Amino acid sequence: MPTSSSPNSQLIGQPRSRWELLTPALVLDLDALEGNIAAMAAWAKAGQHALRPHGKSHKSPDIARLQAAAGAVGLCCASLREAQVMAEHGIAGLLITTPLAPHKASLVADMAKSGADISVVADHVDLVSAYGEAAEEAGVVLPIFVDLDVGLGRTGTPSAQVAVELAGLITAHPSLHYGGVQGYMGHLQHVDDHGQRRKDLNQPSGDLQGIVDALIKANLPPDVVSGGGTGTHRLDAEYGTLGEFQVGSYLFMDVQYLTVQQSESDERPYQPALFVQTSVVNINHANYAVTDAGLKSFATDGPAPLITQGAPAGAKYRYMGDEHGAIDFKKSYDSMALGDKVECLVPHCDPNVNLYNDYHVVRGDVLVDIWPVAARGNS
Repeated sequence: MPTSSSPNSQLIGQPRSRWELLTPALVLDLDALEGNIAAMAAWAKAGQHALRPHGKSHKSPDIARLQAAAGAVGLCCASLREAQVMAEHGIAGLLITTPLAPHKASLVADMAKSGADISVVADHVDLVSAYGEAAEEAGVVLPIFVDLDVGLGRTGTPSAQVAVELAGLITAHPSLHYGGVQGYMGHLQHVDDHGQRRKDLNQPSGDLQGIVDALIKANLPPDVVSGGGTGTHRLDAEYGTLGEFQVGSYLFMDVQYLTVQQSESDERPYQPALFVQTSVVNINHANYAVTDAGLKSFATDGPAPLITQGAPAGAKYRYMGDEHGAIDFKKSYDSMALGDKVECLVPHCDPNVNLYNDYHVVRGDVLVDIWPVAARGNS
């Protein structure tokens, strides 16, 4: 789905076009992306797990289609508007993973009435009631997952008792369908050490199983237990409670995830795939060069961008304001030329993607396509 209005569109298919982009540009390595999708799909198939990857990481129907083709059962969305964009592009199996304000319930019901394959989560009786009223008025049956708080402290039911109450209300309503439960341990995704992460998962994993057991005892067994993420999915699978995984960042493997050990032996099944390309615009300083990518080009809630190509060995990236960055040289005799191109691995993929209109999709040194970040800004 190329964006013809992109200033880089005329470069598609040209030799070394990767290095002719107008910058700053978001660059997606298609070989690495496809490898990551295939690796996650193979892991899921081997363990008989379902994948419903999280679209908040990529906001792209093009990428969602690649995930579906590899066996994903659907796509998670972080917001109503994100789901609306994906539904408009024909993406099926949508699950909005965040409880919405009750006044948005009618919009979700309207989506279902228009043919969208959409499910939601709820963690309060008032939200269940709003969804029930909206679905009944629209003449649809809306699937709802009970959202469980398993340690993140952000959304979810505060106890097994409340989870049972909500599951019962959903089951009893003729316009609602009890889809299962969601338990996301977002606070543990970036515990770098594999052993420590395993230890930290014991309590919330036990709590999740305890709530599932309470639901089973109340004759409300969840058909689907959904959750997990890139940082915990392999350990989550060992506990055996989750059956559906909401992995997202594995596609891109940003700077934050590079230090997260996927296994005790520090296996690296997923490779970095998402970069920002920038150009050198000033070389008047002895120890650094200035680029055209600053605070507006990178997510700044995490580590600094990691230089991967184009700069002298050992150089590091530094912000110099909204529009500019600096490449600090390791050695006093290092230098760069005006117009030199440098690529940096993005610090935190989700918000970094949201800063750009397009992915510049490359194989090797060739720009092969341009994909719109179709759900950009739809938070």
